[in-house]
Amino acid sequence: MLIPHDTRIALDVVVDLVNTAPESEQPEGGEPVDGLADTEALYAFAGRHRVSGVNELDEKDLRAVHDVRARFAEVFAAADAQVAASLVNTLVAAAGTTPQLSNHDGYDWHVHYFAPDASIADHLAADCGMALAFIIVAGETERLRRCEAPDCRHAFVDLSRNRSRRYCSSRTCGNRLHVAAYRARRREAAG
Repeated sequence: MLIPHDTRIALDVVVDLVNTAPESEQPEGGEPVDGLADTEALYAFAGRHRVSGVNELDEKDLRAVHDVRARFAEVFAAADAQVAASLVNTLVAAAGTTPQLSNHDGYDWHVHYFAPDASIADHLAADCGMALAFIIVAGETERLRRCEAPDCRHAFVDLSRNRSRRYCSSRTCGNRLHVAAYRARRREAAG
């Protein structure tokens, strides 16, 4: 599946955004943690993802981003492409999407879907929503997944050739489960 660079970046952003939700951020044996608990965390998120046009952020922005995050989580949980498309259409329309070509900050030409001076929530809804629309239009909605590890609910986009990825990270969740299964087999063989 060939995905344009700016779409791939937006997919990474939407996955990271969804994974900041408390239901995704639960330390082992601990209480759920909101990865965007305050405006400082929102500034850090915007900086980490180089979200352009971010100026002053306040509690209103934080609440709006939480709402957008919840809608994106619904897209990852959608039963089928029709439901996912409806959710994305609503997000993108509410963001006042206005596609325009841009080349800034050392990036070559790419498309911005958000209006100039859009809020960070509208920026995320427009750009990330259009990236998800790309996946839906390509008939690849099943690539929008949640980790199958029993103690992890992270979202991810399965970009493997055969759509076989099961874990958010093969290094952490996948490896941990494979080691546990190996140890269980060893115990069973020894017992």
